Amino acid sequence: MEGGESADYLFLPRVEVIRQGNQLSLKVNLFSETSLQADADEAAAFIKFLLSTHPIAPLTSRTVAQEHQPSREGWVSMLEQALASIAADEMAKVVLARCTTLTLSQPLRAASMMAASLAANHRCFHFMLAHNAEQAFMGSSSERLYLRQGMTLNTEALTGTVASDDNHRTAETLAQWLMNDRKNQCENQFVVDDICQRLQHSAAALDVMPPEVIRLRKVQYLRRAIRATLHQASDTACLNDLQPTAAVAGLPRQAARAFIRQVEPFMHGWYAGSAGYLSLAQAEFCVALRSAEINGDKINLYAGAGILPGSDPEQEWVELDNKAAGLKTLFDGEVS
Repeated sequence: MEGGESADYLFLPRVEVIRQGNQLSLKVNLFSETSLQADADEAAAFIKFLLSTHPIAPLTSRTVAQEHQPSREGWVSMLEQALASIAADEMAKVVLARCTTLTLSQPLRAASMMAASLAANHRCFHFMLAHNAEQAFMGSSSERLYLRQGMTLNTEALTGTVASDDNHRTAETLAQWLMNDRKNQCENQFVVDDICQRLQHSAAALDVMPPEVIRLRKVQYLRRAIRATLHQASDTACLNDLQPTAAVAGLPRQAARAFIRQVEPFMHGWYAGSAGYLSLAQAEFCVALRSAEINGDKINLYAGAGILPGSDPEQEWVELDNKAAGLKTLFDGEVS
């Protein structure tokens, strides 16, 4: 989390619905310092309430206005400052972000947007923290922070992007360009090297897989999977080692974070943080990207771009548009 804010939430869910392959199971968690029976009665009442709820309404809100922070001119100024700082060897890379505020035709129910994104944005981690029916933080992120199964850790460098396309041949051409583009290769390698360095004290062995292109609905990513064998099954160590990644902050980490706090005109909140679950046997977290803060008829969409020597402000602005499109187009009538 950038922008000077700090907030962590750890929940014991009342109800968990778990799908493993073709099996679906429901788990109810009970806790009480005085009476588990009383808590069981409350849990039963909650489940009865859930059974009486109505189906999720389809997404009918449409965008009537949008505003960017920073503006296009402000973005160019930010990048010029970043490139000057990189040229002065104050940092090697920084990830700068944009907040796009959409004004909708009518207030939005957060569950409707979540359902629409689930239906449209495949191969993503979907998450939502709802404050009430019309206020929530949600997202459909393509980036795994890590998956720990016992002592085995799977993580990835997912950075370096190009647009996707409905036409398969066009998408393949763009993917081939991404695989061969020097700037994107360099950006991905920065993240790979940073992850390996961070894990060197907590992992006994590291394997880095060859690069591949991950194709999503609106954008394609350069990805290199990384597998490690941990010294101990500590999620505290994994979280401390891996977040924030070089894909959302920069390198060196502290210098990049300080630059972000100095120049960006909005607070990140939960954007670029982590969302996931913990258990003794297994834990999994995604990076909270391709995310939105919902507040009635206003939605803040967040997207970022990695800035390296030679980065072009116009190309990076287009990259922001491509990344935000996964959620923005839900309101454009493009996705039913």
